[in-house]
Amino acid sequence: MGTIATVSGTTTPEMLGKTLMHEHLCVGFPGYETHTNRPGPSEADRIAICKDRIGELQDLGFSSLLDPCPSDLGRDVELMAKVAVETGFQVICATGLYNEHNGATPYWKMQVAFGTGADAMAELFIHELTHGIGDTGIRAGIIKIATGPGAITDYERTVIEAAAKASLETGAPITTHTDQGTMGDEQQRIFTSLGVPANRIIIGHSCGTDDHDYHMDIARNGSYLGFDRFGLELIYPDEKRIQSLQRLLQSGAGDRVVVSHDSVWCMRGEPFPERWSQSSPGLMDPTHFSKKVVPQLLEAGVSAAEVDTLLVDNPKRFFAGEKLPELPI
Repeated sequence: MGTIATVSGTTTPEMLGKTLMHEHLCVGFPGYETHTNRPGPSEADRIAICKDRIGELQDLGFSSLLDPCPSDLGRDVELMAKVAVETGFQVICATGLYNEHNGATPYWKMQVAFGTGADAMAELFIHELTHGIGDTGIRAGIIKIATGPGAITDYERTVIEAAAKASLETGAPITTHTDQGTMGDEQQRIFTSLGVPANRIIIGHSCGTDDHDYHMDIARNGSYLGFDRFGLELIYPDEKRIQSLQRLLQSGAGDRVVVSHDSVWCMRGEPFPERWSQSSPGLMDPTHFSKKVVPQLLEAGVSAAEVDTLLVDNPKRFFAGEKLPELPI
């Protein structure tokens, strides 16, 4: 059995336990450092906030989470490590880069213009996976890439190519960001055409659409679907996410879905408007799935064992690299 790098050491797929696969302890969109009069919470406050959130998760039986924040979105692995050590919780962090629209593209597009973009990105990803992030000694356990809605730009394709190279060299799995339930099938196609095994890929935010054919195409082609924005009603309603998840379970694809919220516990710079968190309970609350969604699933006829598959078995299977069985056409 392989090991998984966490921010506080290593773990194994068997030791993950109940796991959320897409939450953020801290996020900062590029440029946050310019808002000097609104820097966001202090380090002590960030630690306290994150420890409170993790305590709530531990009370619900969770023992692990994946924070797939890429390096250009305010990633703070030292914060993750301090919180993980103080709580005994397992946190897996990511290497990678965000999409062209919202990431740190000026620097990396300059590297692309110099002709070294993909190689420099891949070198960075490999170093953070095998040696550590900066001088922290903290290793990433997964690669994160992101694309915008409706199309994959040339820049985003370069990041995908670099991620594929790093994954093949290190064996690290990949998780992705999609927008509006689009481009996940194309992400999968590019990665697999470059040699990345489909079962090493999570197509994130797949719950941004209720297109069952889109979901099943990705599932049949052997990758995991991230239903990882529960509670973000501003983006897409939970009612449709739940209905789509039920259809996937009924279609036999429950062994390739992972769940989460994409919650953000601390923001660098100006925080989210309060009206956002009021209308989207999952924006800052990683307990929403367990407290609000699971009861609806159970009432609709989903079994407790199927819920455990989503929260325990599938994260374990994904990180173990187990091959998924074929689904019927």
